[in-house]
Amino acid sequence: MASSTCFTIQSRFFVSERTRLDSFSKQSLSGFACRSLTKPRNLNLSVLLLRCSMGSFNSSEKSDNVQEAAKSDFASISEGEWKKRLTPEQYYITRQKGTERAFTGEYWNTKTPGVYKCICCDTPLFDSSTKFDSGTGWPSYYKPIENNVKSKLDLSIIFMPRQEVICAVCNAHLGHVFDDGPRPTGKRYCLNSAALKLEALERTRD
Repeated sequence: MASSTCFTIQSRFFVSERTRLDSFSKQSLSGFACRSLTKPRNLNLSVLLLRCSMGSFNSSEKSDNVQEAAKSDFASISEGEWKKRLTPEQYYITRQKGTERAFTGEYWNTKTPGVYKCICCDTPLFDSSTKFDSGTGWPSYYKPIENNVKSKLDLSIIFMPRQEVICAVCNAHLGHVFDDGPRPTGKRYCLNSAALKLEALERTRD
């Protein structure tokens, strides 16, 4: 009787241990499976982020390529062709680096909402929201649109070095930029009205 009881206890003990080991093995395998699935998810996320960054880079690169192509197109235009396309005043200012008299330009005191574009190539240069009254008699802005405007050193006046402002696409002379503008840039892009073309915003009707 004692021998039978002992055998029963041992059997139960082995069954219990087997059950515990099976349970432990399943949990371990389950944990391993979760870790295996987690890694590809992180990998997929990394791939997705990489693709997004590459997409942004490609978009920026495409924009630069378009601008470069436009530069090439306008670079081939002869001075004779520019004279045909522009008025004498526009040609004098944009292609010969002239300056209109203060308080005589079309836009020096304009407050119409819109976008100011290059008169030569129609590139958007300045938004009206960045225009301010500088008191100089020339239209003034504190920030250009993206990288559509560039500047270079102008030594045309002796003992008075300035920064010339030109269109980044067609190299039209626009004016000069100074470091006495309002916040947030502290810049004053002092331009010639004859170098600009205002595309006014359409007012919505009630």
